[in-house]
Amino acid sequence: MSSALDFTDVVVRRDGRDIVDHVTWQVSEDQRWVVLGPNGAGKTTLLQLADTLMHPTSGTVTILGETLGRTDVFEIRPRIGFASTAMARRIPRDETVLNTVMTAAYSVMGRWNEDYEGIDERRARRVLADWKLEHLSERLFGTLSDGEQKRVQIARAVMTDPELLLLDEPTASLDLGSREELLQLLSGYAASPTTPAMIMVTHHVEEIPVGFTHVMLLREGGIVAQGPIAETLTAEALSEAFGMPISLSAEGGRYAARAVSA
Repeated sequence: MSSALDFTDVVVRRDGRDIVDHVTWQVSEDQRWVVLGPNGAGKTTLLQLADTLMHPTSGTVTILGETLGRTDVFEIRPRIGFASTAMARRIPRDETVLNTVMTAAYSVMGRWNEDYEGIDERRARRVLADWKLEHLSERLFGTLSDGEQKRVQIARAVMTDPELLLLDEPTASLDLGSREELLQLLSGYAASPTTPAMIMVTHHVEEIPVGFTHVMLLREGGIVAQGPIAETLTAEALSEAFGMPISLSAEGGRYAARAVSA
């Protein structure tokens, strides 16, 4: 199986501090990774490297067979789907949901003078249906709930059939119902054999979708543990990553964690 992402001894240094600390990591095209860790652990920075938004201070980042610093990032970016709260802020609030998704075909935020074909609209409508958004196609993005906006972001990210999908805290700030609905959709999407390699960042084990295959735990920019989720996601690894005693339980492919009382 070919590699979608390959980090070799990657360091990102800012103000004399390594916010990514000698990370070596490989993601195959059939794997679905979750990246866990406390605030400031370097999770979002890893995604920014994977999305070509920054270059490492040292080490090598290879994305879809192309090495950062040796290739035109504008040729790689259309092959990557990326959904994040920061990106959502760039979507015009008065854009319709249909156009929000469809404009991904031109990698623009907000429809202007692009010339879309019928196949673009059909593809956008099919993606909206996949993410249970078809009834919102003519609604304005700014009028949607947080949960609906999160799903629109992901629909936009998969609109172009990416080879690598990056999700930065897709369930953050959602209420219980919205979170569970999105996790069910992500589980179904992850289970498809045609789905690309996926990497999802979160703070909470409760937000790991069923069917994700691998996990990386970070602390202060370095890797605490990485590997198949069933073997790697342990109370010991969580305790080390978050710097406190944590217990872990699992049921039906879902996880729950809580602090251990002294």
